[in-house]
Amino acid sequence: MRASPILGPLLGLAAASCAARVPPAEPPPAAPVVIHDTVRVERVVTVTRVDTVTDQSLRTRVAQLELDVLAGEARIQTLEEQLEEARREVVRTMARSQTVASRAEAASGIAEAELAIRTLRTEAGRRNAPEVTEADGLLQQSNAEFDKANFGGALYLAGKARTIAGKGTDRFRRVEAAGLRPGETPFEAQLPLRTTTRANVREGPSTGTRILFTLEPGSAVVAVSQVEGWVKVNDEAGRSGWIARALVERRE
Repeated sequence: MRASPILGPLLGLAAASCAARVPPAEPPPAAPVVIHDTVRVERVVTVTRVDTVTDQSLRTRVAQLELDVLAGEARIQTLEEQLEEARREVVRTMARSQTVASRAEAASGIAEAELAIRTLRTEAGRRNAPEVTEADGLLQQSNAEFDKANFGGALYLAGKARTIAGKGTDRFRRVEAAGLRPGETPFEAQLPLRTTTRANVREGPSTGTRILFTLEPGSAVVAVSQVEGWVKVNDEAGRSGWIARALVERRE
């Protein structure tokens, strides 16, 4: 059988129609885009480090001050021993040379020393008075030399005892006149000091008291008294207050 001349074109149109209805292939999924970024994380340690350094610096400073105190005490002890030996040598010299001094003069000097020591004890009351111990020791030595008929030596030692007792009495009278705090001890002489760091000067010897003013490192002050790790100071502007002992050092 021969194909119809119309069938061929119809079959071509049908094939083309089917080809047009086939859905196109989907494109492959896009590759993910990776974005590289850097996040900087910093630990906040600055304050901690500063505090640590400050604490270590203070501990070092306190340790150095303690050593300075020990060295100072050793020097004082050496000087006291040298002074005691010098006194003994004076007394020995007086005994050898038979220094002119009558028995009555020596006895009068001893009596005056005893009176000065009694006055000191009255002024001190129950407070510690190292001058009493020193004056008593000299008075005992004076009596011993008197018994040896070294009246010049006895008079010399009695005079030293009277002088020391008198200084102690004056010190306690200054304490009463100044109305010092309990436990506050005035220095025999004003001490020139300077601050080792920026320091607060307070109304009283405690961190709980009001800050009166602040001194910069190296500020010159003069200490007049002390109590429990604090010193009372006057600055060059005439201001006065309390500062922690660890924050100042001796000014040459």
